[in-house]
Amino acid sequence: MVTAVRHLGPNWYASVMGTAIVATAGAALPVHLPGLRTICAAVWLLSLVLLLTVLCARALHWRHHCDQARAHLLDPAVAPFYGCLAMALLAVGGGALTVGRYWIGTTAAVALDAVLFTTGTAVGLAAAITVPYLMAVRQKADPRQATPVWLLPLVAPMVSAALGPLLVPHLPAGQPRETLLLACFAMFGLSLLATLAMLPLVFARIVTGGPLPLALTPTLFLVLGPLGQSTTAVGKFADVAPGVVAAPYSQGFGVLAVLYGVPVMGFALLWLGLATAHAVRARRHGMRFAMTWWAFTFPVGTCVTGAEALARHTGLVVYDWLAVGLFIALVAAWATAALHTARGVVSGALLAGPRPARVAPLPVRVRTTSGAVR
Repeated sequence: MVTAVRHLGPNWYASVMGTAIVATAGAALPVHLPGLRTICAAVWLLSLVLLLTVLCARALHWRHHCDQARAHLLDPAVAPFYGCLAMALLAVGGGALTVGRYWIGTTAAVALDAVLFTTGTAVGLAAAITVPYLMAVRQKADPRQATPVWLLPLVAPMVSAALGPLLVPHLPAGQPRETLLLACFAMFGLSLLATLAMLPLVFARIVTGGPLPLALTPTLFLVLGPLGQSTTAVGKFADVAPGVVAAPYSQGFGVLAVLYGVPVMGFALLWLGLATAHAVRARRHGMRFAMTWWAFTFPVGTCVTGAEALARHTGLVVYDWLAVGLFIALVAAWATAALHTARGVVSGALLAGPRPARVAPLPVRVRTTSGAVR
């Protein structure tokens, strides 16, 4: 077991995120299917089990393979995945209040979410500062190496912003509720502005540097994360603001949910088309399964919850249908990634170290029968 976790990096938390978002997004769908709530609760329970499993495996990784863990921190391709730890904690915590409460009760759900939200937010804020700092000071990241993975530590506070409002009604009225709501709004701004600063680097790399390597192509879907999650966040602010903040600010959150959410969701659909085109191209060129395929899940799930928020605040049926369509794509992506991951774990392929690069044979000079040297 100790040897098996040597190469288990922080990217494995993406499987927890992708599983939790299926439960959360499914619970808020505008359709009422028999057994849907039970299925979503079961999926959330699976995400909780996955979270505990990955946390234990990562603890063993740090305990017995500290050299590898430190190498991950100094690798600009791996360090940003520490944002996934925060988002995994937050996603499971938010799922506890959304669907887990039907199985464990509201009191236990609130307590669990409070712990996971507090821990996840602290880890997310630390990652949002530490990872860019390491990239600048220790890792010497090259702009030509920019990928959407760089967005991960910056998106984590946006997940806190979107899920924090779930706890607002469970706090004492007055200052505690308003403080948490405005703290979430501050994290919304923190993450949004940081993402807007980083996104041009990623977009320029894609447009001017050519397609990403095949294994990294699914990470293009990560850009959907801050777009869908921020739309979800403003919708949540509008849901809980009345009675928490004074007018006209409470009405202002309702206006923001529409005036911000509609254009951002439009851009998200544009990026979804672009990322899908790249993924289809990569698949045709031989893209095989890797853990990056989990990028097809959580970011798409945030677009589902964003569409659900827009449906609530605009009353437009088109957003209901958008949420349903995106959820179907989310479930298909989750099932595919989960199946391949399970196979990879059982076979040991996903837990093995990176394959050594093939060494090209040295050129050999031979004399042919004609006397020419080649």
